[in-house]
Amino acid sequence: MEFPKTIKSYVRRAGRTTTGQAKAFEEQGPKFLLPYSESAIDLVASYADIQRPAGKNESKERLTILEIGFGMGEATAHIAALLPEKNFLCCEVHEPGVGALLKRIGEQGLSNIRILAHDAVEVIDHMLPLQSLDGIHVFFPDPWHKLKHNKRRLLQPMLVAKLAARLKPGGYLHCATDWEPYAQQMLEVLGAEPLLKNTAPDYAPKPAYRPLTKFENRGLKLGHGVWDLVFKRV
Repeated sequence: MEFPKTIKSYVRRAGRTTTGQAKAFEEQGPKFLLPYSESAIDLVASYADIQRPAGKNESKERLTILEIGFGMGEATAHIAALLPEKNFLCCEVHEPGVGALLKRIGEQGLSNIRILAHDAVEVIDHMLPLQSLDGIHVFFPDPWHKLKHNKRRLLQPMLVAKLAARLKPGGYLHCATDWEPYAQQMLEVLGAEPLLKNTAPDYAPKPAYRPLTKFENRGLKLGHGVWDLVFKRV
């Protein structure tokens, strides 16, 4: 099954950028927003250069994690603060969400996040070389509940193949959803990708670095389930 060219990694959502978010765009945007390019830029290498102090060679290569669709950035900021030794490349087109994460970056003094306000599929195609990533996070993508809309779901075989190809051997793909039918589809699609191997018999325990968001906590109190899947590149 091919990933239709007309489908993007996002859905435009209604929302208004607040004054605080707009200020964050102005103050933090020049440093933390990266421009999209179709010029086959090695985004991972360029980000590593940004993080390496001038005139110094880091003794250990910085690991790079791609996040697709970070919403309002709550989990992203938490994980980046928890893992300051890692670089986070984050794709999101929802302007209030981008502004919210920029605001969190400023408030928390984070330096290891860079944001591309662009479709992640195009970023993957043009800016991420093969075997360049140490991890990929896809948390709570739109489940497209109706059966006739299932084809719009992000995690389809063609995209999963692209993601797997850009992981280094031993790198991981971590997905999470609160919609069980989507979890079942994720398990099937990820399990069918020959470059990936499940780290669990089926669904994985929630890794310690992924926080419970307010939305997730509310769902759990209502009896909703959450499913994590963690696959590694072979």
